[in-house]
Order: sequence, then C-alpha cells, then structure tokens
Amino acid sequence: MFDWLRKIWNKDGTADTGKPVRTKTKRTHNLFEAAAVYVAASVEDDQDTMDEATEWVSPEALSFGVSELACRAVIALARERDESPRDVARTLLGLPAA
Repeated sequence: MFDWLRKIWNKDGTADTGKPVRTKTKRTHNLFEAAAVYVAASVEDDQDTMDEATEWVSPEALSFGVSELACRAVIALARERDESPRDVARTLLGLPAA
C-alpha cells in the first residue's frame, strides 16, 4: 500500500526528487595550475591571489611547480631567441654572460 511512498523517500528521510543532489565540494587544483596562478599573481603584485594559490597544494608541490614553470619558460625563450638556456636564464636574472 505504501510502496510508492517508500520509493520516493531515501533512507536518510529526505525526499528523492529524481534530481541529482548538488554538494558544495571544494574544487581541487593541480600543482601546475597553482604554480601558474601563483607566478602570474606575483608578477601582477596580487598578494590575495598568491595567498589563494598557496592553499591549493603543499608548499613542496608549489615549489616544484614554480621550478617546472621556470624551466619551461627558459626553454621556450631560448628556442624563440635561438640562444642557449643558460644564456637566457642569466639574461633574465641580470647576470653577466658566462
């Protein structure tokens, strides 16, 4: 007799509307996304965004991501300029040629 009622009620006592339940879960970020946001915010002097990016991953992961971003940027610039990565890195840091 109450079979239809049991079908629309969940075990936890809430009604089953047939619609997916939305839960507020925090979006996860990977270390490369965190590094990109952190570095871009640093360039723009945006401390709030930098602080936000530091919460996404561990300090070690963020450090690795920033290092990887730096390596990729130096490689890309070296190819674009047809120079060695060492020369590009030294130029970017304002160091004299080796």
